[in-house]
Amino acid sequence: MTDVTALLAFTAAAGLLTVTPGPDTVLVLRTAAVEGARQARFAAFGICAGLFIWGTATSLGLTELLAVSRIAYNAVRIAGAGYLVYLGIRMWVRKPELHFETGPLSGAPSRNGNGGRLWLVRGLLSNVLNPKVGVFYATLLPQFIPRGGSVIAYGFLFTLVHVAEGLLWLTLLTIAVGPLRSWLGRPAVMRGLDCGTGTVLIGAGVALALDRRR
Repeated sequence: MTDVTALLAFTAAAGLLTVTPGPDTVLVLRTAAVEGARQARFAAFGICAGLFIWGTATSLGLTELLAVSRIAYNAVRIAGAGYLVYLGIRMWVRKPELHFETGPLSGAPSRNGNGGRLWLVRGLLSNVLNPKVGVFYATLLPQFIPRGGSVIAYGFLFTLVHVAEGLLWLTLLTIAVGPLRSWLGRPAVMRGLDCGTGTVLIGAGVALALDRRR
């Protein structure tokens, strides 16, 4: 496999993974619809920062532990499952008066303008606490490295490609929601989005909690 072929092959594989609907996509769409484009962009940056962390760890050989150790995988899995369920429950019980709640795990921006940073943390944690992302990098990324190529160099290159694809896709989703903001801002619609997003996040958390590796 040549350098160009390897890069194109990984770009295609990572692109398919990026556009596949999942908790990250739902989280950004809901944030864009209910909280606004600014908060959605911060959530997207947090998610992609999580990808960068996992990719960097893989390039340095640190995620191999997740692929071979049941204890390490389960520790991250349980933490990630609990966090996703927590976020989902927060969506379900969110009330109008909680819209300006503060705190790194809260579901809404604060009055003092810290909302963006809060969504950044939320996006980051939702990704970093998902061990499946780490296993994906640890098992798939090395397959695209040409024979004799530097694992660290190609690992960082592929990670940057995946992060760029993620940012582009999530940004496009945020832009697409823009024209619908007036309709999506209706209380009944916002409540439906919260409940729908909460259901997806809880489902993802339960699925992650029940995931049993051989």
